Amino acid sequence: MAQQESRAIENFLLFNPIPGEFAAAGEKRIEGFVNAQTELYDRLQDTNRQWLDRVQTEANLASEFATKLTAARSIPDAMKACQDWTSRRIELMAEDVKHVLDDTQKFMQTGARAFCPMGG
Repeated sequence: MAQQESRAIENFLLFNPIPGEFAAAGEKRIEGFVNAQTELYDRLQDTNRQWLDRVQTEANLASEFATKLTAARSIPDAMKACQDWTSRRIELMAEDVKHVLDDTQKFMQTGARAFCPMGG
């Protein structure tokens, strides 16, 4: 029985279409893909948290603006509230652009590692 198993293993190794080094390379590629998938998932989680924080900041800014505008007793006070709100919105938009560009670059790099883990 042991001799039959030994012969079967020898035949398998002799006629195996995937030599050991190819199998090892395939395994390494799959491992790289799985690691990149995990990293991509983590990046998505971080990005979602970041944008949820951004939405909360926007809601707080709108609430603060409404409070200041309703408290304004003159046109200059109302203009000041509008000017402050506009300035802050522009700052937030600039931060948003930076985050989008950074996130896009990170996702592209992670995606490249997922599909080309050995640099090729």
